[in-house]
Amino acid sequence: MRMRMTRWFEFLRWAMLTGVLAWAASGVGQDARNRAEPPSSESLSAVSSDSVRELREQVRELQAAVDGMRSDWQRAHAETEQLRRELNEVRAGDAVLRNAVAKSETTGAEAAAGSSQDSSQNVLQNDAPGNQEEDQKKSEHAASLEEEYQLLSGKVDDQYQTKVESASKYRLRLSGIVLMNLVSNQGWVDNIDIPTLAGAKPPGDSGGSFGATLRQSEIGFEAFGPSVAGAKTRADLQLDLAGGFPSVPNGINSGLLRLRTGTMRMDWTNTSVVVGQDGIFFSPNSPTSFASLAVPALSYAGNLWSWVPQIRVEHRVVLGEESSLMFQGGILDPVSGEAPQGGFYRQAGPGELSRQPAYGTRIAWTHDVFGQPLRVGVGGFYSRQDYGFSRTVDGWAGMTDIDLPLSRQFSLSGKLYRGKGLGGLGGGIGRSALFSSSDLGLASTQVRGLNSVGGWAQLKYRPSNKLEFNAAFGMDNPYASDLKYFQYAQAYGDPTLARNQGSFVNMIYRPRSDLLFSAEYRHLTTYTITNGGNSAGHLNLMMGVLF
Repeated sequence: MRMRMTRWFEFLRWAMLTGVLAWAASGVGQDARNRAEPPSSESLSAVSSDSVRELREQVRELQAAVDGMRSDWQRAHAETEQLRRELNEVRAGDAVLRNAVAKSETTGAEAAAGSSQDSSQNVLQNDAPGNQEEDQKKSEHAASLEEEYQLLSGKVDDQYQTKVESASKYRLRLSGIVLMNLVSNQGWVDNIDIPTLAGAKPPGDSGGSFGATLRQSEIGFEAFGPSVAGAKTRADLQLDLAGGFPSVPNGINSGLLRLRTGTMRMDWTNTSVVVGQDGIFFSPNSPTSFASLAVPALSYAGNLWSWVPQIRVEHRVVLGEESSLMFQGGILDPVSGEAPQGGFYRQAGPGELSRQPAYGTRIAWTHDVFGQPLRVGVGGFYSRQDYGFSRTVDGWAGMTDIDLPLSRQFSLSGKLYRGKGLGGLGGGIGRSALFSSSDLGLASTQVRGLNSVGGWAQLKYRPSNKLEFNAAFGMDNPYASDLKYFQYAQAYGDPTLARNQGSFVNMIYRPRSDLLFSAEYRHLTTYTITNGGNSAGHLNLMMGVLF
């Protein structure tokens, strides 16, 4: 048994030795074959497994991109279909409008043809009240459709217009009007295109004039700034071409650029702070006229106005759903009406020489009536003027303004004032004071403040949103006791002007919101203390495009 086990272990030893030798020989042969033959497909697969994995990842990414593009295309296709449906609806509405208009025209043409062929039958048809009612309804419906279509077209054009780009990130809006005025005058006026005073006919004068101008065109910029301390900020700048004329041939057709207003605002919910050059807030309204844009209508005829640098505060108090109160107060540049001496340097006038600003205040109550604001305001003004040698004039004014709707189509507006030394605001026909001599450098020259009273009223009739008619009258009346105080009075301006009256009627037609046509006739009568009254007539035809 033991001998058998020994033989068995010996056999296993030789078998293992033989296997090892065979394994070594096969390994050497395999290496030789590997050196002589190219790599197999299995080895290639093992080597390129990483590349395949990368390609698969790239394919997955491409598939994801294609899926995203497919979803975007489907969304764009849906939007295109929606736009196509909306366009078809617009075209259908346009077709209905055209068919209605064409049907109306065809009905009229057929009625006319029927009248020529069979007069008796046409008379019977026209006499039928049902046919007349139906034709009238069709005409009204066609007109309504046309008006709605024009309104919608205008809104679409407004939405797709090119916007103005500013250097900052905040929004900038451009606005203005290109206005053509064709004028004809009967009599002598101080300014042939924007007359305010009438005078006596000079010797040899033709007794009238004719001309045209675009210098009342305007341009404006409005910028909307950031919110500061809870207030919305914005600024606006208004310019026109009525700043005079260059001394060149035909310079009257090359109006110089002029600053009208420029303000900066901070608006809270109920309070505003306004800084800049603006209209006088204590006398805000003016008559409606496109014949007088460079100078407000009825200037020197009862309409106090000026564009003055100022700082003011406004506070609003809500009294109810339809009523509110407005409180305003501020300081202004103390202008007194005299013309500057020219040149590039500003010299102090009587107002600036007083070394204090002018002061203004106003309280206004507003209530909605007939869908329009009924507004009543009361204002006050004070400004001291210094003419040297302790000669001072205390300029002041008390005034009231009103906007009164009489119905949905009629409204009445106006203003009244009483004051002294108001030449800088157009009161006293542009004069603040009278002097006993033309030489204010003499201490013996006396100065007397000019008292005056005046106002204006306007009646407006608006039968539709596109058409309105206005009729207005105004008068400025300096006190005769002041005019006659000095035997030979002197003033900034004509010292003999005693009263100035102006009246006008106009028509304004706006077929679109950005287009207007207007016609106005104005009559001026100016009285002096020496020669009585002088009258003049002014006819103005206008066309304007607003932007």
